[in-house]
Amino acid sequence: MRVGDVVFIGLDCSVQFTGDRSLIMRVASIGEVDPYNGWVWVAGYVLDARGTATAKRELYVIKAGLRVAPARTVVNKPGHKERAPRRVRA
Repeated sequence: MRVGDVVFIGLDCSVQFTGDRSLIMRVASIGEVDPYNGWVWVAGYVLDARGTATAKRELYVIKAGLRVAPARTVVNKPGHKERAPRRVRA
C-alpha cells in the first residue's frame, strides 16, 4: 500500500467497519505500523460510488486487513462527446 492507492476498509480492518459502514478511501498518508499489534494510522479521502472525495478521514486500522481496490476503468461510450472544461470567473 502506498500514498495515492485506493483501499477498501471493511471488517478485516476493524469491527467498526462492518456491513454498510465499510468504505473506499484514497490514501493521503500512512503512519508507522505499531510493531506489537499491526495497527496503523491511515489518513485519506473517502470516495463515493463515482470516485469523488466526500470526506477527509484519519483511521486507526489493522494494516493486514487493508485491501487495495481494483483500478477503475473509464470507458467512453461511442457517440458521447467530452465536455469542455468550465471557465471559472474570478
